[in-house]
Amino acid sequence: MVVIGAGQAGLSSAYHLRRTGFEPERDFVVLDHAPQPGGAWQFRWPTLTYGKVHGMHSLPGMELMDADPARPSSEVIAEYFDHYEQTFDLRVRRPVDVRTVREGDRGRLLVETSAGTWSTRALINATGTWDRPFWPRYPGQETFRGRQLHTAQYPGPEEFAGQRVVVVGGGTSGTQHLMEIAPYAAETTWVTRRPPVFHEGPFDEGTGRAAVALVEERVRQGLPPQSVVSVTGLPLNDTIRRAIDDGVLDRLPMFDRITPDGVEWDDGRRVDADIILWATGFRAAIDHLAPLRLREPGGGIRVEGTRAVADPRIHLVGYGPSASTIGANRAGRSAVRDIRRLLAGVPVAA
Repeated sequence: MVVIGAGQAGLSSAYHLRRTGFEPERDFVVLDHAPQPGGAWQFRWPTLTYGKVHGMHSLPGMELMDADPARPSSEVIAEYFDHYEQTFDLRVRRPVDVRTVREGDRGRLLVETSAGTWSTRALINATGTWDRPFWPRYPGQETFRGRQLHTAQYPGPEEFAGQRVVVVGGGTSGTQHLMEIAPYAAETTWVTRRPPVFHEGPFDEGTGRAAVALVEERVRQGLPPQSVVSVTGLPLNDTIRRAIDDGVLDRLPMFDRITPDGVEWDDGRRVDADIILWATGFRAAIDHLAPLRLREPGGGIRVEGTRAVADPRIHLVGYGPSASTIGANRAGRSAVRDIRRLLAGVPVAA
């Protein structure tokens, strides 16, 4: 078997493979394109400390204990993942770039990579989204004389000192960026396609299950998955309330065009800007699966649990409803259970 990706989803899957008797290198291999352990966390901006991370759940079999909340999450979680890989002897191969997955002989899949080709009877795809930042297109975008950045390139607030900054996006990253940048920037403007929805009160287990169910229904229909945050709204905590009261989180509707000096709306409003920061999310990194023709007309891969409906050999862990850290843990276990049944010749339910 081949596991692609060594973030939360890939390591969870590898752990459950080991726990059920599969041996690394002999029975399965984990391929990761990142230069070191840590998944996408190793690329997070330095001001995202561990104490600011929302809903980070430990990997199965090993708790993340006594982490300093003031340390960058990129350091804390990278060290934790590294220790996890060593403790369970997962033998992750890196850096390995997976270029394509295609049909092989005798019902096997061929995984073609920068380090050679693997032939496998089953595949766990745990590639996440970090490698596919979503950049919306707007008229005039190419004429902008300032700087355009995406969350994936966010360097921390100091680089925005004295600048006029437009932040695009109504998710967690957008609000975090705004609150960090505002004390440094000359001016900030927040624009979103839809009015932000703030969730007041505790985010309990029932709320979480309802949100996951909505995302899960989309992937069952073969639609591109949405993030869980997109259906739960933003938590209305004391920090958010202060930013609203201070005018930092004063949202404007999405602009209609970009000019050389800023952004404009059809009603004549304009804002001058030195930087446009696109906190517009990510898309699933699944282009390497294109030769298998798994995508539905709606643009996504139809999934039941973690299994691609069009091909029971393919499991997507960390996709759609399992994109959260706790969801990835559970999905890794589920994928391994179904793959064991597949390899044993047990029919897979339609």
